[in-house]
Amino acid sequence: MGRRKKNIVLENVNIIDVGSEGKAIAKTEDNMTVFVTGAVTGDVCDLQVTKKRRAYMEARPTQFHELSDQRVEPFCEHFGTCGGCKWQMLDYKWQLHYKQKQVVDQLSRIGKVELPEITPIFASEETFEYRNKMEFTFTGNRWLTKEEMESNTEGIEKRGVGLHLPGMWNKILHLNNCYLQNKPSDDIRKSVYDFIVKNDYTVYDQKEEDGFLRNMVIRTSSTGDIMVMLLFFKDDEEKRNALLDHIKEQFPEITSLLYVINGKRNDSYHDLDVITYHGLPYIEEEMEGLRFRVGPKSFYQTNSKQAYNLYKVARDFAELTGEEKVYDLYTGTGTIAQFVSKKAKEVIGIEYVKDAIKDAKVNTDLNGIENCKFFAGDMKDILVPSFIKKHGEPDVIITDPPRAGMDEKVVAQILKVAPKRIVYISCNPATQARDLALLDEKYKVTKVMPVDMFPHTYHVENVVALELK
Repeated sequence: MGRRKKNIVLENVNIIDVGSEGKAIAKTEDNMTVFVTGAVTGDVCDLQVTKKRRAYMEARPTQFHELSDQRVEPFCEHFGTCGGCKWQMLDYKWQLHYKQKQVVDQLSRIGKVELPEITPIFASEETFEYRNKMEFTFTGNRWLTKEEMESNTEGIEKRGVGLHLPGMWNKILHLNNCYLQNKPSDDIRKSVYDFIVKNDYTVYDQKEEDGFLRNMVIRTSSTGDIMVMLLFFKDDEEKRNALLDHIKEQFPEITSLLYVINGKRNDSYHDLDVITYHGLPYIEEEMEGLRFRVGPKSFYQTNSKQAYNLYKVARDFAELTGEEKVYDLYTGTGTIAQFVSKKAKEVIGIEYVKDAIKDAKVNTDLNGIENCKFFAGDMKDILVPSFIKKHGEPDVIITDPPRAGMDEKVVAQILKVAPKRIVYISCNPATQARDLALLDEKYKVTKVMPVDMFPHTYHVENVVALELK
């Protein structure tokens, strides 16, 4: 038999700071660090320990004795259960403070490089309804609230459509309201839910490998376009068309209505055919007169307005004069490449995802841009001496890698090529700091500016400019 966990309760604990993944920090009397979910710096509370390790503990508050003046009242009824906006209880100015602090701490502690004065974080003008993409999951056994569990659950509708609970892949919280995406996203989701309940549609059950509805993706754009995509486990033409017709009739403003039949065990649809039921197979975004077609499999920054500000920071940091050859690494659908192309002699974009490169080429044609070229493949395999010899050495490199950061071989090649300037955009300051430490061999950090793309979460984007020493 396994050992029983000890029921450890810490009383009257002062919350002193915010740490990794947005968790609050406390210290025990013997100076052990405690990571606390759901607390704010300045709170005084009792803590129930949920995990104990040699070097640290994790805990959650059970009773508050004093509430921090950094707190505000959460605006969503699902706060505390849904994992979408974990910092709703924290005043936005303090959210910005801790995101800035996270960047400084990680670049200093992990990167250990000399830093200039860091520019104050670029705040988001909109702090809710800012996301242009939401992915909802249908469930036939939704998460029940404590109140529902304590009442008679007989007769309660178990179907739902919403978001996964934090760390629970098979637990879905049905949402009454969601403040992450602007209208008509919430109205569409509610209308679809009412329709499937009224018409007794089944929902996919992964254990049973049966059911009808799986997921729904809603994308909105700054141009007013709206995309709705339904994912079904199996096809039933009559039921499928009835639901899609209902959506089309109720929301004539939808410009792209799509569906996918996904009979796999996982929810990934990037290897499946997406069928256009109504309208166009894409929506369009706009930025400084540039148009970008965004398909159902395309990546586009999920906060359109802040994406524009992020790209402006990156372009300013690049200090282009019109004479430079720019390499845009991890270019995605080529948005940044095209955004800076007016101020560059030539831009070379490289991306692992082939479909993204196809989108990039379509968009350059759409915008009449002739000085951008795009190549698909693994970055460490493409960015090699023969490629650089063929296409010319870059004067400036812009890199926007995934959360894992850049491969060491890519960093080594950048050091070998030694462009005069690098602009490094990152959604993970920790891995960015690791890469800056490697680049420190030849480069100094000249500018740093965090950008808040995701209010009410602990996530932060950061832009760094580097120049040859």
